[in-house]
Amino acid sequence: MATVEMEDFSSTQLWMLAILMLIGGEVFTSMLGLHFMKAKFDTKGPVNKTGYSFYVDVESINYANSGPSSTQGTKVMVPMSELRLEDKDHVDPKTIESLGYALMVYLLVTNLGSSLAIYLYLRLVPDAQDVLKRKGIGRVIFSMFTAISSVGNCGFTPVNENMIIFQNNSILLLLIIPQILSGNTLFAPCLRFMMWSLKKITGKKEYHFIVQHPEALGYKHLMNSRECIYLMVTVISFIITQTILFCSLEWSSEALQEMNSYQKIVGALFQSVNARHAGESIVDLSSLSSSILVLYTIMIAYGNVGFSLGYSCQRLLNHNTHCKDASYGFVGRWSDKGKVILIIVMVFGRLKAFNMKGGRAWKLR
Repeated sequence: MATVEMEDFSSTQLWMLAILMLIGGEVFTSMLGLHFMKAKFDTKGPVNKTGYSFYVDVESINYANSGPSSTQGTKVMVPMSELRLEDKDHVDPKTIESLGYALMVYLLVTNLGSSLAIYLYLRLVPDAQDVLKRKGIGRVIFSMFTAISSVGNCGFTPVNENMIIFQNNSILLLLIIPQILSGNTLFAPCLRFMMWSLKKITGKKEYHFIVQHPEALGYKHLMNSRECIYLMVTVISFIITQTILFCSLEWSSEALQEMNSYQKIVGALFQSVNARHAGESIVDLSSLSSSILVLYTIMIAYGNVGFSLGYSCQRLLNHNTHCKDASYGFVGRWSDKGKVILIIVMVFGRLKAFNMKGGRAWKLR
C-alpha cells in the first residue's frame, strides 16, 4: 500500500525500495532461516558425517526365537532411505547447504530472469517505451523494480497508475503472472521441481535425499509430490473461478471499455492472480461492481495484498476546494496512529508462517 506518489521517488530511492522488497520476500526470508538452521547443525555436528546412514539402537525382533545369546541394543547401520524421519538432527549439514545454494540460485533466476524478460519486452515494444519516456523512467530501473516487486508480491511499480497504463500490453501482463506465482503460492511446487531436476542432472545424493524426505529438513516450503499437486490444483481453481466471474460481471464495464476481447481475458487473469497475491492492478478498483469487490475481499483475506480503492476528491461527502486527487489509497490520508496499526497488521500477515502449526487442533482425527 502506497502512501505517497511513486513517481515522487528518485532513482536512488527506488533502488533502495527494490532492495527492501528483495530481502523482505518469502524466498529470501526462508533462505535466511535455512542458514540459521545450518548454523545450528554446524554447532551441534551431524549424527554421522560419513554419509546418509546413521547408527540407531534396535531391539532384536526375533528375540524369542534367537535364544539367550542374542544381544539387545545392538548398533546397526540403517539406510536413511528406509527410515521415516521425524528428527531434523539426523540430516547431514551438506544437505542443508545444498538446499541453501539451490535457493540462492532460485532467488537470482526468478528476479534477474524476470527483469530481463520485462526489459526485452520494453525494448521490443515501442508503445511501452513511450509510456516510460513520457514519465522519465528508465527501462532498467522499471524492469528491475517491477520484477523484484512481483516476485516479492509487494504490488509496487515505479509509476503512479500501477499497471493501469499497461492494461493493453497483454504480453507484459502474461510475463508478470508467473513471477507473482513463483514468489509465493507456487513457490513450493517450483522448488520441488527444481530439486527433482537437480537430482536428475547432478545425481548428487543430497538432492536425492531432499526429494525422498522433504519433511526431514524442517523447511516448510519443501513438500511431497501429493501436497504440491493439491496446492497447484487449489491455486489454479481459485484463479480460474475469479477470472470467469470477473469476465462475466465486468466484460462491458467502463473499466475495460478500451480493451479488445483478448486483452480483457488476459487482464481478468492478471487481476485474478493479483487478488490473492501481489496486489498490482490494471483497473481502477473503485469502478468495479460491488460483487467483484466482495469477491476480492474474500480472496485477499489469505495474504498481504495491497489493493486499494484509491483516493479521489469526488468521494468526499463534503466538497473541499483544497482537496487534491492522488493515486495512492485512503491509507495515505490516515493519521500516524492509524498507519502504525496497519503496519502491525501487515507484519502479522508476513509472520503467519510462525503460527502454521496453530491449526492442528482443528483436525478432528
